[in-house]
Amino acid sequence: MAVLDWSIIVLFLLGLLGIVWWVLQHKKDDTSDYFLSGRSETWLAVGAAIFAANIGSEHLVGLAGAGAESGMAMAHWEMQGWMILVLGWVFVPFYAHSKVFTMPEFLKKRYNKNASSTLSVITLISYVLTKVSVTAFTGGIFLESVMGINFWVGAIGLVLLTGIFTVLGGMKGIMKVSVIQTPILIVGAITILILGLLKIGGGGIIDGWHEVVKYAGNNMHLIHSKGDPWYDKFPGIGVFFGAAIIGFWYWCTDQHIVQRALAAKDLNNARKGTILAGFLKILPVFMFLIPGMIAAALKAKGVAGFDFDSNDKAYGSMVTNLLPAGVKGIVVVGFIAALMTSLAAHFNSSATLFTIDFYKNYKPEASEHKLVWVGRMATISVVVLGLVWIPIMRGLGSVLYEYLQNVQSLIAPAIAAVFLLGVFNRKITPKAGEWGLLLGFFIGMFRLTLMIFKSSFSPDSLFGMLLNINWLHFCLFLFFFTMAMMVVISMFTPKADEQQLQGLTYFSQSPEQIAETRNSWSAWDVATSIVVVAVCVAFYAYFW
Repeated sequence: MAVLDWSIIVLFLLGLLGIVWWVLQHKKDDTSDYFLSGRSETWLAVGAAIFAANIGSEHLVGLAGAGAESGMAMAHWEMQGWMILVLGWVFVPFYAHSKVFTMPEFLKKRYNKNASSTLSVITLISYVLTKVSVTAFTGGIFLESVMGINFWVGAIGLVLLTGIFTVLGGMKGIMKVSVIQTPILIVGAITILILGLLKIGGGGIIDGWHEVVKYAGNNMHLIHSKGDPWYDKFPGIGVFFGAAIIGFWYWCTDQHIVQRALAAKDLNNARKGTILAGFLKILPVFMFLIPGMIAAALKAKGVAGFDFDSNDKAYGSMVTNLLPAGVKGIVVVGFIAALMTSLAAHFNSSATLFTIDFYKNYKPEASEHKLVWVGRMATISVVVLGLVWIPIMRGLGSVLYEYLQNVQSLIAPAIAAVFLLGVFNRKITPKAGEWGLLLGFFIGMFRLTLMIFKSSFSPDSLFGMLLNINWLHFCLFLFFFTMAMMVVISMFTPKADEQQLQGLTYFSQSPEQIAETRNSWSAWDVATSIVVVAVCVAFYAYFW
């Protein structure tokens, strides 16, 4: 890092202060403004914020590291622009019509209070123990490999800086930074991709790609081929549908993503924002995964500067060795902003869940000022808990990213089943939603517990055989098992009355709601959505 690079980073920090000052000057002391930016954002801000909330240090470190280790295997989780379209076209209208702030609040309306509380607890636990801590952990690795900052200084500094920014700036501040950093992040990452291909290809991009394929491979393991070491872990149909279930949970029901869409000023801007995010979501494979493959190929060829001792440092080596002074500072600023917006999204969503789903239920008479204050205190609490958990995350070492994906495959199926059946089947009863979510989660956590104590079980024992089931196949099983449980429970429990279901399911929308949804899209929205799907199909066809 040259003096010029550090100067650019200092200017960025001053810019953050400016954004906070602007937000404080224009803020309204109410929950809609603090948690949902006053429901006033345009499609550009919504699309950028959804993309920015997704791109965190698990991409800069984890996805690039996965590319260096297993090639295209993890691309299934990134090639999901089509799933974001499902959020905008199918689910946002129901969320918007129900006037909810949070996903647990939607389950409370569709099912009952117990279902809402269960989802809140599951989400808060997952944020603190995985998303917040993992982002800080991998952020520390990235800052250490690129800027030479001590791991602990980088990780703790990132969490504290983001926590202060989130407490003061709220959702408005997050949305403003997202719009600014997204183009910097994209341009910087694509620049690294091109420079990497030119370096390994001796000045030719196509030649560079052939070299990458030679060392890292380029298939997505959908079809078993002789000598493929990754097929058993990412097996064909299992990896496609398993990734889709996890993707549906993440893109269509997870608070920190949906909250960005709900910040839109109307359905039209929300849908256009998700279409933009669908286009942007196509990019991470090229921004992070393939550069990780390039770094592995450069290391295999013995190129100076690429002797990293851990795949988690693959992307940092690309930034350090390929970018000139000045450009490096700008790109690092974009990456730091990406880390902050992703982390801030988790902080703000956690505060929203605690304030709206717990405190407001306990203190329904609380003023808007009080609720915003509680939200700020909740953010500070999540910051502290995330910091406390980092040492445990660091103790997991290189297993961290693998365990993170496994945990998501155990949390996602039950939540996905409850939302999917809840919206498309009005016969699913409140008790079915409550117990489906609870039992599905406990089954997932039971397998997670077995994974932790895996060494204690013989491969021939019952628990050993359960653990031998591929994690993606288990994800599929848990998803369909939860749905089957919900259907059976619905046969023996009271149905929700029509008034409760009004506007919350596909078949109980009012004529006015149907008309509002229909009037919110145009032929241009349809055409651009088809392009997103076509690009995803073309990608799978090429890397089959």
